[in-house]
Amino acid sequence: MRRIQQPGPALQPRIQSAQGEGRAFRFTLPPGEALLAGAAAAFAREGFGSGVLRLRGGGFGPFAYVQPSLPVSPRNAAYYSDVFRPAGTTRLDQGAMTLGHRDGAPFFHCHALWTEADGRLSGGHILPEECQVALPVEVEAVGLGGAGFIGEDDAETNFRLFQPSGGGGEGRFFALRMRPNQEFGQALEGFCREQGIARAKLHGGVGSTIGARYADGRVVQNYATEMFLTAGEIDAAGDGTSLDIGLVDYTGAVSSGRLLPGDNPVLMTMELVLEALV
Repeated sequence: MRRIQQPGPALQPRIQSAQGEGRAFRFTLPPGEALLAGAAAAFAREGFGSGVLRLRGGGFGPFAYVQPSLPVSPRNAAYYSDVFRPAGTTRLDQGAMTLGHRDGAPFFHCHALWTEADGRLSGGHILPEECQVALPVEVEAVGLGGAGFIGEDDAETNFRLFQPSGGGGEGRFFALRMRPNQEFGQALEGFCREQGIARAKLHGGVGSTIGARYADGRVVQNYATEMFLTAGEIDAAGDGTSLDIGLVDYTGAVSSGRLLPGDNPVLMTMELVLEALV
């Protein structure tokens, strides 16, 4: 399996988790709202402070983002590009967001694919402080009770990353963070077996993989990526696991599709919510 050496020690556990309750809901982000403030307000109206979102359609402007890049120092195994600020309205295809807290205030981690005003198809990591909704964005969300995500320093990657918080109770929902160099689907299958879960549904899903191998034979060789889940199901037996993603690599090339089982290790992190079905 492909592997990228991280600057810090391989920490345990390899899948961090917090168990709690969850509830799915939908809403629309209207034009004129800042993306972060609008998402946080919608969650607050439902009584939640943290959770995950899937975004479809609509558009942004002003808009700012970064893409993955090669490392600029030995402190990181990969890094971020300079900031892009495309003019006009950027039309969203789809994306995923983890909503939590950092430094005591709402914060998000969001990866997406979109089309810029000049027709360029692109994608990457949306900057929370510089994104405003220009066209209505449809959202499918899962709010968490008793568990959530908090931004903290991570000694393995030398990044500040969302990590599960709270938990310790019962519930069908798990806030998860996967550490580097473990195969995406297989590690989640193992987590389900440890928890006595036969089948699970994945919500949200923001992170990175070491390149990508798709089920239809396509290969992304460039190792530094930003990716997000568009749909996901886990079968603890390994027979029914499916992971559909969108991705941009460090050259700016975008792709999407179903991952090939057993051949897609995590690069830096993977945040998601796992809902136990059986």
